[in-house]
Amino acid sequence: MDSNYVLIQRFKMQVSKFSGIISKGLSKPVKKFITQMIYGIQACQDVKLSNISRSLKEAIPLIKTEDRLSRNLSSMDFSGKINYEVTRLASNRITGDMVLAIDPGDIRKPYARAMEHLCKIYDADKHEEGNGYHLCKVVAASLDHMTVIPMYCQAWSSKAESSYGVTDEIIKAIDFVSEHVQDSCTWAIDRQGDNNILIEKFVKDGKRFVVRLKLNRLVFYDDKARSVIEYGNIKCPYQATVIKYEEDSKPVTIKLQYTAINVCLASITGNFKLVIVKGFGSNPMFLLTNIPLNIHDKNQVWQVIEIYLTRWKCDESYRYIKQSYNLEDIRVRSYIAIRNLVALVLAVAYFATVYLGKSIKLKIAVQKILLLSKRFFGVPTFFNYAIADGITELLKRSTRGIFYIENKKQKDFQLSFSFG
Repeated sequence: MDSNYVLIQRFKMQVSKFSGIISKGLSKPVKKFITQMIYGIQACQDVKLSNISRSLKEAIPLIKTEDRLSRNLSSMDFSGKINYEVTRLASNRITGDMVLAIDPGDIRKPYARAMEHLCKIYDADKHEEGNGYHLCKVVAASLDHMTVIPMYCQAWSSKAESSYGVTDEIIKAIDFVSEHVQDSCTWAIDRQGDNNILIEKFVKDGKRFVVRLKLNRLVFYDDKARSVIEYGNIKCPYQATVIKYEEDSKPVTIKLQYTAINVCLASITGNFKLVIVKGFGSNPMFLLTNIPLNIHDKNQVWQVIEIYLTRWKCDESYRYIKQSYNLEDIRVRSYIAIRNLVALVLAVAYFATVYLGKSIKLKIAVQKILLLSKRFFGVPTFFNYAIADGITELLKRSTRGIFYIENKKQKDFQLSFSFG
């Protein structure tokens, strides 16, 4: 027996159990399909149905498996159900001091022409417009960055009848996640959150937030309305040092200067603080928050900066999903299929990074999987990537797919000896 046989079987059992949880209430064929997709995406680290079909290793023609997966993927929109169950599971691990990071993203499809509801998106990495689909993602993270929990990820198109705009999708994500988490958590969002509608919603719902402001945002300070960029010359008496880790490069030490002032907004009532941070770029970074704090206490002011820096873990989670599971290489035409596939990748990410480590036995299995990830120096540079690679390496050693059932009626062979 292969030394990994027990681990492979245990892994398949956990996939089946997890898939049963997130597909609760759906029909039996859909449950089976979701289980196969959760397994297949991890086995091949890809979202292309052809590769997922190969990883299932069914005793039928490959085209039949792929046709079945394609048909089931487009039959009904279960993305909301998957998101609901993943958010519900994740909520049990959320504490009141965690940061809920919102990050609108995108899937770029530069060469696609026939995909349903293909819309215009802005690629922030390349600083240019293109064709694709929008994403809205919520990740919970602790301030020490040791715990990162994917909670919500939905694909949408501005050309679909059920979609309205970025702000509406962000509000939808906030309401969706808020059903399961404590109000003591702090919401953090980048400059796309510099929106009166969003800020007013946070205030109205009694939620704590940290929003990075655009440089043209007007705020009232000393009874004068000015754009925040004019406060860039304010003296910042507090200092701190952070270490930034770039991909494939040495750590960079950044020296920061920061301070905070009391400000007001023109159309929104509330007590707001403006935290000014210098050192990340040529222009200061301006953070608006409604967290009660003493602006003369550098530790309390620094905590606001820490909350925003924790939001960057959401970007890291995006890269993990896109790189480990090749998310941008989606090759389905149906809009429903795209939404379902993105939700399934969220479920895979939650299963691999959170669900597997929930018990001692599973933690032991995780350690064995990490050994298969083939990371240099024995220490994975990023736990999530190592887990994804380790699972794929493990499942390569499996000769059968997840729904293989051994034929117990098979007759045993008996050796016969003849003597001359």
